[in-house]
Amino acid sequence: MYSHSSMVPHPSILKSHSFRLILYLEWILLGIMLLLQIRPARFGINPASLGFSMLCLIGFGLMGLKLPVQKFSDKLGYTLLEFGLLFLNFWLDHRTGFFPMLGLIIVIRACLMFQQAGRLIVTSLVFIAFLLMQFFGLTASPRPHHRPIPIPESIANTILTLKLNTVVTFGLTLLFMLLLVNALLAERESREKLLKANDQLRQYALRIEDQATLQERNRIAREIHDALGHALTAQSIQLENALLFLPPNAEKSEAFLREAKQLGSTALKEVRRSISTLRSNPLQGQSLDVAITKAVSEFRNNTNIEPECTIKLSQPIPTEISTALYRIVQESLTNIYKHSDATFVRIDLHNTAEAIFLQIEDNGKGFDPNVNSTGFGLQGMRERTTALTGKFFLTSESGKGCCIRVSIPLPRLGL
Repeated sequence: MYSHSSMVPHPSILKSHSFRLILYLEWILLGIMLLLQIRPARFGINPASLGFSMLCLIGFGLMGLKLPVQKFSDKLGYTLLEFGLLFLNFWLDHRTGFFPMLGLIIVIRACLMFQQAGRLIVTSLVFIAFLLMQFFGLTASPRPHHRPIPIPESIANTILTLKLNTVVTFGLTLLFMLLLVNALLAERESREKLLKANDQLRQYALRIEDQATLQERNRIAREIHDALGHALTAQSIQLENALLFLPPNAEKSEAFLREAKQLGSTALKEVRRSISTLRSNPLQGQSLDVAITKAVSEFRNNTNIEPECTIKLSQPIPTEISTALYRIVQESLTNIYKHSDATFVRIDLHNTAEAIFLQIEDNGKGFDPNVNSTGFGLQGMRERTTALTGKFFLTSESGKGCCIRVSIPLPRLGL
């Protein structure tokens, strides 16, 4: 459909036009019609009529810069106005040479505005109008001092044959143009369906990948629980028993044993936390905003830092995108807690109809991204974002904190 707003469209507008070939064809037809208007006539041309006629053609051309595509009433009014300009132009200049060009343009625009039934109706009306003008239309009257010359029957038959050939040719041209534009529209619709299918396939692939990842996490969690977890638990018990049987003067041994017990307990807590993280669904059936709010609350309880959290989501977010964003927030908060020494954290999450945006920033000690940008956590964030065809940006400088920005496109629900 046309999306121009000036007689000379900007090159970027032409580049984005879906049917540039049809647009150029319409301009060529309009140029030919303007030339036809100023061609010599047998009995001369009234300058006033010629001026009004050319204004009608210019107005007709300007109408093509913006086609109605929403309300049926607007489309109907637009088409009636086109026919009105067509008949007005014919009334101002009875020559019918320009009529096929205008008729073709009306059919082209109808194909871009209406469904199949509407296209056929407009095409039929154009053909009927041309037929009536060809056989019953007004002809230019000779000047008063010219007497009409009788036309021999053979010439009249030849003229009738030419008119019939013209009507048949114009009808075939209309049919060809209708089929051509319909083919272009069908090709565009097929391309949009293919894009939708590709998007759905990508979503299915991500879901399968998430399921496979969850199964692998559960397997690793079982191995850690059955092997390392049990071993650390047994170590802690043995160390506790050893402390009970130490002689009172073995102070140095007792200190080492207590330190070993403390390290074992700490390691056991970390193992249990890792197992819990691996085995559970990160969102646990919660919405993204609720899950992030809980993660922020846990971060506040562990660090005594009150994060500034703003979440504005206007629609449900697909599970695979929600999981990725939650993991990014979770990893970021962990990094801030362990490495940044920050006293201020801000989290902003919002979406538009096309994408969802996440920004996490802190006022910690920061780092040089060119030196330290390949850590497992940062690499995981990038991989999660890239897998969803999103964009990941990291900004940091020593002594000036860190800022992470993520944008991920949302599935187009309207296709």
